[in-house]
Amino acid sequence: MTTRSLLKKKLEGKKITMVSTYDYLSAKLCRQVGIDCILVGDSLGMVFQGLDTTLPVTIEEIIYHTKAVKRGAGDMFVIADMPFMSYQTGLEEAVRNCGRVIKEAGANAVKLEGGREIAELVHRLVSIGIPVVGHVGFTPQSIHVLGGYRVVGRLEEEERKLKEDFQALEQAGAFMVVLESVPKNLSKEITQNSKAITIGIGAGPHCDGQVLVFYDLVGLVEDIKPKFVKRYVEGADIFREALRRFKEDVEKGVFPSEEESYG
Repeated sequence: MTTRSLLKKKLEGKKITMVSTYDYLSAKLCRQVGIDCILVGDSLGMVFQGLDTTLPVTIEEIIYHTKAVKRGAGDMFVIADMPFMSYQTGLEEAVRNCGRVIKEAGANAVKLEGGREIAELVHRLVSIGIPVVGHVGFTPQSIHVLGGYRVVGRLEEEERKLKEDFQALEQAGAFMVVLESVPKNLSKEITQNSKAITIGIGAGPHCDGQVLVFYDLVGLVEDIKPKFVKRYVEGADIFREALRRFKEDVEKGVFPSEEESYG
């Protein structure tokens, strides 16, 4: 999978599938069923590390998890999130950090949150051969400015800004943009008028593709369930039952049996 083949899917009206995950085994499962893309999201801070926000995630952690994902993903298209303050402190440092994620971790593209304010950086990255995925709407790295998790684009001023930000990213060279927590009619309008691929998360059914976090869709995250999440299996229940049976077998002395023991 490449930027070219992903754009071809948009032109042909074929939906694109993306899963956000952070480890070798889940990436391997995604590859085995034919998921198009993996996003190594900074959501790993909350889902994998148990933090309250994505803000503490570091560039070193993104590189570490992207390397693990690449081993399981094979020739899948892997996108790495650039964490908070890895690209906001200046053009030179931003380019260097994005380059590290491509060169050291093996990512196929980087994802940046923001609109017009990062357009110059997007243009610079694309011009030196680094594919860029944008991210507008609700942007988790701006949670303190936005005042918490919420839908973005219902107000007239927010809708205008969102459209302008999307256009700025597209003109700067972003080949794909994530729309998060955006009203479905707005994401439909943006998708119909764009050459860039739109990937929705809480943005309705009209985007070119959809992304969910692996641990959400398999039901391992129980504490939080946003409206846009669909659990395809209650994984936490399945895992708990396996652990209970293991505990019970050990306590009863039936594990390990002869079958699990060496002679």
